[in-house]
Amino acid sequence: MTLLTELPIQRLQFYLTAPYPCSYLPDRMARSQVAAPASSVDTVVFGELVRLGFRRSGHYVYRPRCDACQACQPARVAVADFQPRRSQRRNRARNQDIDYELRPLEFNEAHYALYRRYQTARHAGGGMDMDDREQYRAFMLTSQVDSALAEFRLDGRLVMVSLIDRLPDGLSAVYTFYEPDLAKRGLGVYNVLTQIRLAAGLGLPYLYLGYWIEKSPKMAYKSDYRPLQVYRNGGWQPLTEMEHD
Repeated sequence: MTLLTELPIQRLQFYLTAPYPCSYLPDRMARSQVAAPASSVDTVVFGELVRLGFRRSGHYVYRPRCDACQACQPARVAVADFQPRRSQRRNRARNQDIDYELRPLEFNEAHYALYRRYQTARHAGGGMDMDDREQYRAFMLTSQVDSALAEFRLDGRLVMVSLIDRLPDGLSAVYTFYEPDLAKRGLGVYNVLTQIRLAAGLGLPYLYLGYWIEKSPKMAYKSDYRPLQVYRNGGWQPLTEMEHD
């Protein structure tokens, strides 16, 4: 088992938040363990934290620490072992006319407009659909690690933006938004497939996908990327075939 004190992050402190309503499972309360000060979390330190199940939102670096629930399990794809399913191969072929480019974390009005359309269509009433430009900047463009925006275009039209962190041992998929009227293209799937190929091209062994939550429709899809590894009982281990199915 890897302990926090064995890693080069001794200068950090960790505190628990007060309970708050869970975003993924109804009628449950959640808590998070937060790393502080955020100014000390650079790319190397964050890479160590991600291997222990942490994620980030802007400068906020956290992992679930719920009192009576362990449903949120950190997940990653072992890039070299990834075997695309038939539906994923079809998705890649269907979207081969989409180009992407990595761009720096800079405000772009077209990105923000797409973000608002996506939030309004997919997450109306969740709060993020009301994000103003400053809230968008704090969430998407604030980072102390090696980060980039993947900008996807179809015939020159902006259709998807994905925030990606590059870590010492992999890429981390932070957040993605896309054109709602192109949902039938499966852009979210195409984004993950693209990041797997990008990690392979960079010689990085893993793509970190955030949390796999078996009973949450919004998060259970990650088991489609096989073989998926999850962090449980102090180490990374493959998801079982039963859990994949």
